[in-house]
Amino acid sequence: MTIFEKSVAGRKGYELPVYDVEELTCEIPQHLVRKEPPMLPEVSEVDVVRHYTDLAMKNYSVDRGFYPLGSCTMKYNPKINEDMAALFTDIHPFQPRETITGAVKLMGHLKELLCEITGTDDMTLQPAAGAHGELTGLLVARAYFEDKGELEKRRKVLVPDSAHGTNPASAAMAGFEVVELKSGEDGCVNLDELKTHLDESVAVIMLTNPNTLGLFEKDILKIAQMAHEVGALLYYDGANLNAIMGRTRPGDMGFDIVHLNLHKTFSTPHGMGGPGSGPIGVKKHLAPYLPVPVVRKTESGYDLDYNLPKSIGMVRSFYGNFLVMVKAYTYILTMGNKGLKHVSDMAVLNANYLRKKLSKLYQVAYDRICMHEFVIDNEEFAKKTGVKTLDIAKRILDYGMHAPTVYFPLIVHEAMMIEPTETESKMTLDKFVEIMEKIYNEAHSDPELVKKAPYTTPIRRLDDVTATKFPVFRFKK
Repeated sequence: MTIFEKSVAGRKGYELPVYDVEELTCEIPQHLVRKEPPMLPEVSEVDVVRHYTDLAMKNYSVDRGFYPLGSCTMKYNPKINEDMAALFTDIHPFQPRETITGAVKLMGHLKELLCEITGTDDMTLQPAAGAHGELTGLLVARAYFEDKGELEKRRKVLVPDSAHGTNPASAAMAGFEVVELKSGEDGCVNLDELKTHLDESVAVIMLTNPNTLGLFEKDILKIAQMAHEVGALLYYDGANLNAIMGRTRPGDMGFDIVHLNLHKTFSTPHGMGGPGSGPIGVKKHLAPYLPVPVVRKTESGYDLDYNLPKSIGMVRSFYGNFLVMVKAYTYILTMGNKGLKHVSDMAVLNANYLRKKLSKLYQVAYDRICMHEFVIDNEEFAKKTGVKTLDIAKRILDYGMHAPTVYFPLIVHEAMMIEPTETESKMTLDKFVEIMEKIYNEAHSDPELVKKAPYTTPIRRLDDVTATKFPVFRFKK
């Protein structure tokens, strides 16, 4: 039931002060004056509190349980991050510069820490999300080649077939032609395939390392060399940085542009559309093209540098999602150097523990030592039982856990991508294995039970086709 359906005429949960304005100082244009009052629900305060508390209890979050979404790094969000962000909620970017020196200093120090972690020379904190960071990075690449007089010939961006879908989308939005690279039999970039496409018409190669199969690109140094020999740039999708943080750096691998997800790797909450933060770091030859302003260290502290004549301009209002930066900054300082290394170690250990346990029941695509995530291939399982990946995912919900990412990457049919992150205990991992074993047995003994799941959720299976073709975005009375 929606809040509108609980509305009762004349009921209210507030009392406005007496209207004491004698007259308006300016006349509202007639086309902006409402002809009818807005359709708002008439409810009491207790109605509102109970309604939204009930909705919150129906929701699922990482605070409630295991959230093994592959390539999403749904790690626990420490509450100290929220406490620190709350200290900055009373400031505003329109304030005089001299009154926000602490905020600017925080951004400056965060930038330095992220440059150190990624092995880059400069960075913008402006992008508001991962895909926004991708687009920003590609616009920087575009400006770089335009400045060199090469943009007309460098029209292509090479993207592996295992890439996140935002990679080709961002490249297309930046005005490039997308060329797909087919993965090798080992799940990694096929160097022979790369050679057939790599020439001076290529502007950028976009890679995720480890890739979406959870596999480290073992030939990354050779790939970087091949890219740079033809004058192309190498772009790093930072969605999977959690696997290597503190152990190796994208900049040291040869990447020219590195995008990050503060809302994944650095523990700030994400999902449901935001808020996010997708900074991009660059090597020094690309620094002149970064969005303005860039935070710089000066003799007197930190300041905002707008003097970048070759900049692509602003890509976000003001300086980016500042409170997300505060949370990520708190996380980095809390963890420290050794802590960040331990994060990656435990993320890889947890993934391999689950991979080994589940491989006894399910077929693992590219079943070898993985990084932070791995992919189950249920194609043969579905043929034998009639139970598909989606059915398994829906049945997991009945057992009180969130389902992994399904049907991605696209190169694995009936894919289920599992990323446990470092914050989960062995007890939680064993519980997930137990649930997957139960579903495995159910699929063989009573497949219809699994195919009709879920049974315990507030809403059962949706008609996906109808929901996609005829979406309902608002309440209609």
